[in-house]
Amino acid sequence: MCGIVGYIGGQQAAPILLDGLSKLEYRGYDSAGIAVYNGEKIQMVKSTGKLKALEELTQGGAVLPGFSGIGHTRWATHGSPTDVNAHPHFNKDCSITVVHNGIIENYLKLRKKLEGKGYQFVSETDTEVLAHLLDYYYNGNPLEAIVKVLYRVEGSYALGILFKDFPEEIYAVRKDSPLIVGQGKEGNFIASDVPAILKYTRDVYFIENQEIVKLTRDSLNFYNIDEEEVQKESTRIEWDMSAAEKAGYEFFMLKEIYEQPKAVADTLYPRLKDDGIVIEELGMTEEEIRNIGKIYIVACGSAYHTGVTAKYVFEGLARIPVEVDLASEFRYRDPIFQPNTLVIVVSQSGETADTLAALREAKSRGVRTLGIVNVVGSSIAREADNVMYTWAGPEIAVATTKAYSTQLIAEYLLAIYFAKVRNEIDSRQFEDMLHDLKKLPDQIEFLLGGKEKLQHFANRYLATEHVFFIGRGIDYAISMEGSLKLKEISYIHSEAYAAGELKHGTISLIEENTLVVALVTQKDLYKKMLSNIQEVRTRGAFVMAVATAGNTEVEKSADYVVYLPETNPYFANSLAVIPLQIFGYYVSLGKGLDVDKPRNLAKSVTVE
Repeated sequence: MCGIVGYIGGQQAAPILLDGLSKLEYRGYDSAGIAVYNGEKIQMVKSTGKLKALEELTQGGAVLPGFSGIGHTRWATHGSPTDVNAHPHFNKDCSITVVHNGIIENYLKLRKKLEGKGYQFVSETDTEVLAHLLDYYYNGNPLEAIVKVLYRVEGSYALGILFKDFPEEIYAVRKDSPLIVGQGKEGNFIASDVPAILKYTRDVYFIENQEIVKLTRDSLNFYNIDEEEVQKESTRIEWDMSAAEKAGYEFFMLKEIYEQPKAVADTLYPRLKDDGIVIEELGMTEEEIRNIGKIYIVACGSAYHTGVTAKYVFEGLARIPVEVDLASEFRYRDPIFQPNTLVIVVSQSGETADTLAALREAKSRGVRTLGIVNVVGSSIAREADNVMYTWAGPEIAVATTKAYSTQLIAEYLLAIYFAKVRNEIDSRQFEDMLHDLKKLPDQIEFLLGGKEKLQHFANRYLATEHVFFIGRGIDYAISMEGSLKLKEISYIHSEAYAAGELKHGTISLIEENTLVVALVTQKDLYKKMLSNIQEVRTRGAFVMAVATAGNTEVEKSADYVVYLPETNPYFANSLAVIPLQIFGYYVSLGKGLDVDKPRNLAKSVTVE
């Protein structure tokens, strides 16, 4: 999400900033800006749209002379994509300017405090809070002001900061969001990722959480949050440019698979406050939540699969009847809307044509709507009565991974919150679920560590023609997504079936060495799934099982088992989908296909 570049040295800064930002376009963005100190003041130019617009406005950087500056490509989170909301952001007298990646979770509280002190805000962003907060604490010592800000802000951030009073310095700091420092022969750099500066230097420093760096033309000084200087060693980058743009990954899909722990945490943690769930953007009173009589979840593709999982979670926890509809079919079946119905539409891009049409149908019938989307300012975000954002960041590969995982998190949070408000779960159950939710990012990280075994297994099935995924309950929903991942990027025929339906026709397709992937994560359905595994194995199938740790009995029935860490059964999808994504990825890779851009598919389906 977003991109930061900063430079201080002996060359004109603006052209270097523009060039660096161009190398970060893959990260996704909707606006861009640069700020340069020209010897008297900090000059800023920013614009919505592609970087080309900014290049034209600045004549390739020529209209912004100066030897130090910071630049940014913004992917909108707080506030729609506009020139005003674009970065950088100034303090009140334009003597401090900031670029920021990440999310400041407590920005509303800080904004209210600063407004009470007389500060005036011109944007909708959380980033402007940082500029004014730096101004509030600044007394002539930049390092001291930055440290005080770090103690006040909550969330994730990577910052580049210019102080007019210190024109020979640039400051940078990070927490969770990536930021590197480059040391060159003709100046020093900060950047969100290596591609931005690889043209100028291959010697980089990786900043740790809550470390601060002061850059001058000839020196780098690193500090911890106690303002103590720390020593760091540089790393020599040996990647070529194409690999560096993917942060060392061969394909964006694999990179995005590995970004899931952070994406899940970014979607989850801002909504976990004071031992509870706070969904500020929901816009519903507790009385309105208690009065919900029915929920429709409407989506396409992988988003639809999250809705199938969410049906089990909402009905099981909140005791609200749920229907899940494919958006392309929703309008045409003339749905019956009862009073107090809520329609939840789910879309990564917020522009999916069928989903948008379903939203408009619901609104035309006077039904309350809630959008779950990843792109701020998208059509669904603007038109839904309320919107809940997932903070997956831009997803470049066509086959979704981290957007899917963050949609699940949003739906879990809604279901648990509704259940608590409706008194369908007690405080102990609520606390236990929050505990399990908080463990998910680390558990996903753990599963990612097993990719080599899955790669070896996947290589055995490069020539297979048919694969079947089976499961019961939530495991059936997981099967649907696992099957889609495999077919869309490997072009292997794959189907998902409710395991109880095998005897109603599907089992006739099972032949010797047919691969069957069996999901076995639901305790109440465990023994029934073992019976289904035996059914297909007896007919010659090779069975790969995905089961929860400790359920070793499955080894007697399956040929290959992937074990998941223990979690609440309602959250099993978040873990089980990881090995299925990795399996699909390596089958596609082994077949020599373009994993990121499968044939005939587009990232955002904007036509019916």
